[in-house]
Amino acid sequence: MAQGASGQERARVADVLRSLVFYVAFYLGSVLLLGITSPVLVVAPARSRFVPDWWSAWHRICARWCLGIKVVVEGELPHGGQMVAARHESFFEAIDMPRQFDYPAVFAKAELMKIPIWGALGRHYGLIPVEREAGAKALRAMLAAARKATAANRVLVIFPEGTRTPHGEVAPLQAGFAGIYKLVGLPVVPMAINSGGLYHRLWKRPGTITYRFGEVIPPGLPREEIEARVTAAINALNE
Repeated sequence: MAQGASGQERARVADVLRSLVFYVAFYLGSVLLLGITSPVLVVAPARSRFVPDWWSAWHRICARWCLGIKVVVEGELPHGGQMVAARHESFFEAIDMPRQFDYPAVFAKAELMKIPIWGALGRHYGLIPVEREAGAKALRAMLAAARKATAANRVLVIFPEGTRTPHGEVAPLQAGFAGIYKLVGLPVVPMAINSGGLYHRLWKRPGTITYRFGEVIPPGLPREEIEARVTAAINALNE
């Protein structure tokens, strides 16, 4: 028992040290990236797409080499003309989307667009703002942005749970997901991920984060069916 406790304590200390190195490297690198690229945002904002791409790639590098987190992908990677319905367990996947996909159009809370600098970068990158209490005008703007992204052959990414859900738990999908699915009219690829146990904690742990892409779900299904199929598929890694 004493040896087991000692081993757990050493692992905890190692987690703390790895996490501290990660925080310093990732956040310092983020500040430097913003400092170096901010003139582009001011002078030529339409050309700032590379900033979120670089930031996401830097985050993946820091997670791999500072935290010891590997990423594996199971299933076929979605492409343009499809909408990914993604499980949301931690900030890992939110930051990782530009690294995992080629120029994705991500549905994001409208509040995020109000964050200084990052909000402007998100707008120019083409994030699709979602208002929880959306009126008709906001809904039309969201659909126009989604259709514009689809016309540009960008994959759409939505987190239908609406917020982070602890690993192992099943959360109901937000009421607006089925409406977006119906109005956008695209096939849906469900995406499970198991990042919560490693990443959604102050002292992060090493290990493997898996992206698992399920079978493509066709457009036009009734609300009950699309919600049931997406819920089952995005929770496939809850063990």
